[in-house]
Amino acid sequence: MKAHLMPASSQPFRWSAATPAQRRVVIAAGLGWMLDAFDVMLYSIILASLMSAFGMSKSTAGLLNALTLVASACGGILFGLLADRFGRRPMLSVSILVYSIFTAACGLSTTIPALAICRFLLGLGMGGEWNTGATLVAETWPAALRGRALGIVQSSWAVGYALSALVAGIILAHFSWRYAFFAGILPAIAVLWIRREVPEPEVFLRARETATSRWSLRPLILRPFLRPLILLTAANTCGMFAWWGLFTWIPAYLVLDAAHGGRGFSLLNLTGFLVALNLVGMLPGYLLFGVIADRFGRRLSFVIYLAAAAASVALFAAARQPVAIFLAACVSAFFGTGFFTGSGIIASEIFPTSIRATALGISYNLARGLSALAPFTIGVLAERHGLAAAFTVSAVAFALAAFFGLFLPETGGAGLEVASCASSLQTS
Repeated sequence: MKAHLMPASSQPFRWSAATPAQRRVVIAAGLGWMLDAFDVMLYSIILASLMSAFGMSKSTAGLLNALTLVASACGGILFGLLADRFGRRPMLSVSILVYSIFTAACGLSTTIPALAICRFLLGLGMGGEWNTGATLVAETWPAALRGRALGIVQSSWAVGYALSALVAGIILAHFSWRYAFFAGILPAIAVLWIRREVPEPEVFLRARETATSRWSLRPLILRPFLRPLILLTAANTCGMFAWWGLFTWIPAYLVLDAAHGGRGFSLLNLTGFLVALNLVGMLPGYLLFGVIADRFGRRLSFVIYLAAAAASVALFAAARQPVAIFLAACVSAFFGTGFFTGSGIIASEIFPTSIRATALGISYNLARGLSALAPFTIGVLAERHGLAAAFTVSAVAFALAAFFGLFLPETGGAGLEVASCASSLQTS
């Protein structure tokens, strides 16, 4: 008979009640993800300036961002393998160093090929940071609070995005776009604190000490892990295609004039819009997913978020007045980014400790690589039909992600000691 897990309890989340190690892990993973967002989203925010400086078309600009997403798939898998072999903390540190250094290097680029190389290399670190940080948190926090802890980590992306909008807005008002990229070196400072203060999870150390067999990826291609791995990767691919297609182009969409399919926002208005979008839309979307998932279950929350994102993107594409554009964008940001918290929670509870970081890297970052054509696709469609019409593709992709999510197992807040059984749980 198959076991049936109930959703995690509604145990109150009290930061002060967490252990020092748990708090440091959440801070480290959140800091890494926040600064990852800061570095990566600088490109989208200054995209209009880059297109002017390099004479790039929309399709070329989209292709450069696609290159970063392909690299993130490679980096996610690579760092996942290394994290399962050598530890979560050292790989988190290395990934942050990689994306920081090469974001700054983008500011030195004088040709499109040079910029493309830097974008690819920073993508390697970008991909590695997420799964190592998420694995650290999942293995440190108890099942009843894991969703909210990962929600805090994911919400830091919104803070990083808002911070990049603020910093880029200030820099572009007074200096060249190159200085915005130079600011991307700042996350490297976080590595010093992480290496000194953040511990390896005990569950990982015990698993490594008691391992009786050679380290292997073989469990990933065996039942009961292959089916949920494919389903989660498919859902993430569609969701990320929608997200990157939409949010890569929102800044340019708002700044471009009506003749070029945009809405004619000034740089000052754009900065305020993006900061508000992240703090009003993305941040609560991330945080509340953890609360909802801990109370009502992971799969249901995941599917509802994705379905609501599909509907809200369609409304955003149809909006014409500034207030309507802002409200629709906030709803899209709430649901269309909040579902990422669910991806991390579900993956961490399906796969066992020996392959957890690798599985998260594949299901999340392989999906990010597969979705790499989204910015390019939206750019090509925008040249023919305008950005508003092209955003409809993102709505369809969110709907497809919700469909795949329906077939995922309900892990229900499984303890990581039984996570190896999660994928065989009853799915109804």
